[in-house]
Amino acid sequence: MGRAMSDTTEKAILAGGCFWGMQDLIRKRPGVRHTRVGYTGGDVPNATYLNHAGHAEAIEIEFDPAELSYRDLLEFFFQVHDPTTRDRQGNDVGSSYRSAIFYTDEAQRAVAEDTIADVDASGLWPGKVVTEVTPAGPFWEAEPEHQDYLERNPGGYTCHFVRPDWKLPRRGRSAA
Repeated sequence: MGRAMSDTTEKAILAGGCFWGMQDLIRKRPGVRHTRVGYTGGDVPNATYLNHAGHAEAIEIEFDPAELSYRDLLEFFFQVHDPTTRDRQGNDVGSSYRSAIFYTDEAQRAVAEDTIADVDASGLWPGKVVTEVTPAGPFWEAEPEHQDYLERNPGGYTCHFVRPDWKLPRRGRSAA
């Protein structure tokens, strides 16, 4: 599973609660080329909405790293969902709604761990981050009715929103 989807794009797989709201906010970011929602992180092959035990509802993001860095994508991810609640986002409870970063290579793993450390150190979130950082595995695309759900149903359910106070401050890199 390579990092690049083409010569100019990279793939990220994130889970932060119901995939409808995550997709709706992330697909609007400059540099995002394509998104699709699905199930990953569990053991059920060919997972579906009715049969995805162990999997998280996730979003696969194809993005141009020249326009949107993986770090900036993760910072936005931590701003639109609560990474301090285990197996829960808003009214959605269960492991399907866990916070997780499924990295595609060691560089993504390192950026994810660094970003989590910065979120924890910032003191801006209501607790410590419980987001899993785990290797990407099979991604089972969700049914068509779940793709771009809030674009097709503007008044539909979501528990995701941008939290202006949950923005990591820019910091200078200190010499080690």
